[in-house]
Amino acid sequence: SKFNDYALQLFHYQYKKIEIYNNYVNLICNNINEINTYYDIPFLPIELFRTKKIKAQNTKHQTIFHSSGTTNSEKSKHYIIDLEIYKKSIVTSFNSHIGKPENFVFFCLVPDSTKNPHSSLSFMCNEFIIKSKYSKSGFYIGHEDEMKSAILDCQNKKEKFIVFGLSIEILKFAEKYKLPLKNGLVIETGGAKKGSQNIIKEELYNRLKHLFKIKNIYSEYGMAELLSQSYCTESNYFKPPPWKKILIREKRNPLKINKNHTRGPINIIDLANVYSCGFIATNDFGYTTQKGFNIVGRNQNAIARGCNLMT
Repeated sequence: SKFNDYALQLFHYQYKKIEIYNNYVNLICNNINEINTYYDIPFLPIELFRTKKIKAQNTKHQTIFHSSGTTNSEKSKHYIIDLEIYKKSIVTSFNSHIGKPENFVFFCLVPDSTKNPHSSLSFMCNEFIIKSKYSKSGFYIGHEDEMKSAILDCQNKKEKFIVFGLSIEILKFAEKYKLPLKNGLVIETGGAKKGSQNIIKEELYNRLKHLFKIKNIYSEYGMAELLSQSYCTESNYFKPPPWKKILIREKRNPLKINKNHTRGPINIIDLANVYSCGFIATNDFGYTTQKGFNIVGRNQNAIARGCNLMT
């Protein structure tokens, strides 16, 4: 009931303040006063982030996050009005699913945030590096030999560490060094594309477990259009934070939510998206369970993107 109240408050605020969302809602909804639950709130198609400037009126953005994208098509742009909201979302979600960032060394296999200022993933990793109390935390693409030495130093000192980043970069490191990760965690963020072929998730995990000599591979699910992440740890499903909810819309009626845990296109409510849009109809395909959700692929004809999808 509390989530429902917050979602309705956010809906009415964004209906008034975000012109694109207002126009869209008016096209498909006769009377917004009849919307009483978050199931009935209209979800904005994610494609509009590529072609429209979606932000609250009379606000100035601090930065813009671009979708990673795997094609030459126009990338999505997420105008960020308040970076402090994103920072708080990053740390609070990580705390609840993994632990306090200050207690880990972060070996980030993602592009450096100084060279990729429009990457939400690079920004997130930089926030972890800042929060970590260890000077070894950093960006390590192109510095893999240093990363190996730093991991060995962590193991000698019994320091907890995380290899965090793009699936293909983690796999390349694992295949090159075949280094057992005692006291370490692996959190992959997707992007498991090798040449023109995608690596199946199960195959990727089996290879990483074998090469790193560990039992579990963790996973993070997020995208440039969202300010909140979900994590898959030792279970086989993702868990969103309390301010984020995953819904499945019907395949034949995209304006209706299916509540029966069947597979379908995914809608996301992210209450951290205060000044853009907190109600997004994505092109990801999956299902919900009593405890979380899973991503199983992409909708047909959807534009390729570099998020956490391995099919």
